[in-house]
Amino acid sequence: MNNIVNNIKKVMMVFLICFIALISYMTYFEMIVGPKIENSPYNRRLWIKRNEVLRGTIYDRNGNALTKSDPINSETQKREYTGGAMFAHVLGYVDQKYGITGLEKKYDEQLMSSNIQDSIKSLIQNKGKSQKKVGNSLKTTLDLETQKMAYDLLDGNKGAVVALNPKTGEVIALVSRPSFDPNDLANTWQQLNQDKTKPLLNRATAGLYPPGSTFKTVTAVSGLENISGIQNRYFQDNGELPLGGGYSLHNFEGEVLGSINFKQAYTHSSNAYFGSLGIELGNDRLKQTAEKFFFNKEIPTDGIPVEPSKFPMLKSYEKGSIAQSAIGQSSDLASPLQMAVVTSTIANGGVMMKPHLVSDVLTSTGEEVKSIQAEQVGQIISSNTANTMKDLMRSVVESGTGTNASVEGVEVAGKTGTADNQTEGPGSPPHSWFIGFAPYDDPQIAVAVIVENGGQGGKLAASIASQVIRTALRK
Repeated sequence: MNNIVNNIKKVMMVFLICFIALISYMTYFEMIVGPKIENSPYNRRLWIKRNEVLRGTIYDRNGNALTKSDPINSETQKREYTGGAMFAHVLGYVDQKYGITGLEKKYDEQLMSSNIQDSIKSLIQNKGKSQKKVGNSLKTTLDLETQKMAYDLLDGNKGAVVALNPKTGEVIALVSRPSFDPNDLANTWQQLNQDKTKPLLNRATAGLYPPGSTFKTVTAVSGLENISGIQNRYFQDNGELPLGGGYSLHNFEGEVLGSINFKQAYTHSSNAYFGSLGIELGNDRLKQTAEKFFFNKEIPTDGIPVEPSKFPMLKSYEKGSIAQSAIGQSSDLASPLQMAVVTSTIANGGVMMKPHLVSDVLTSTGEEVKSIQAEQVGQIISSNTANTMKDLMRSVVESGTGTNASVEGVEVAGKTGTADNQTEGPGSPPHSWFIGFAPYDDPQIAVAVIVENGGQGGKLAASIASQVIRTALRK
């Protein structure tokens, strides 16, 4: 009898375990798996639901339409990108086969949402005849003219341009080349994925490069914050910094600058000076300053995915690597957006603003649904440090390595960078960098430009920056 009872208990226990497992799985599926399936861009039911509403239009800051949607039948609609490859990386694409990316993905729900009042208004205007619902629209912060100028200037090169309003964090332009035509994915998808130039990669936000001498901006900030009286000290620049073991850090093309102070070292981009400064500061303090600018972290943005930039952790005895890291080499890596944020923060008196792409969500008839306000990330450096850095950056364009970034009638400030790399093997031409802002007294635009293997930063990248700034300021 006891055996029968025990067996019944065992059977009941097995059933209980199975029941708990079943309930747990159903709960997990309902709470975790179900929503993922429901919201998956590959869910056919979602696409049918999606096409009940004609997708809303995306505009630039001046009301130029960057997208257009036309109904094909009850289940499909055609999404057209009027700027083609020019806006591909920043807007993304929406495609039943290839999914949703970029701004299209971030604001998918709003672009699919139809305003009830608009629907009633449409019904009245069309005398009771039902019309296809139209989703909300987006007014972006992008400027078509500046975007086009940046895109055209990068023609034939691999690289990126980012332009921000330092006071608001508005993204004025965000360009990556090579690019692709989001209107023709069906015919080019396989080729795009096999292309060694990686046209699908958004170099502006996900491209990580040695920042070269543009990083001396961060090192200079660290020096100002950590070394008392640094601006009044002099350094004997003999064109190289001996690091022991027969190894030396050299200035670009071996330039000898002689007895120089802090400002002169930054203006003429002395590797010897900043390598020495890096060793004096040490890895801990350099890393701390870099991380204040969000190296090794995710930059706060309004839905713009950004690959975290990197600054290394080094041992105190790794003098050579510490010196290299101070001039933007070693294992330093930065995205163009990261360096645009650095210069934007300095231009804005040390206050970092959250980069964002959308200013307003509107109904299909242009009435405001939601306004996205400028948002501070925080006071990253003191206003005194920022003002000193602004003066240094002005000197670079006025009389230093960045004169090619000049714009007639505008006081431009900036920093050049010539970054050694091994992307095409030993002896690869350096990457060409420029970061800067304008006007000096009242900054309206901050830019970062990189041209892969573009040579000296004071030439190609600085010249591109000049044209982008001129266009953005309508000069």
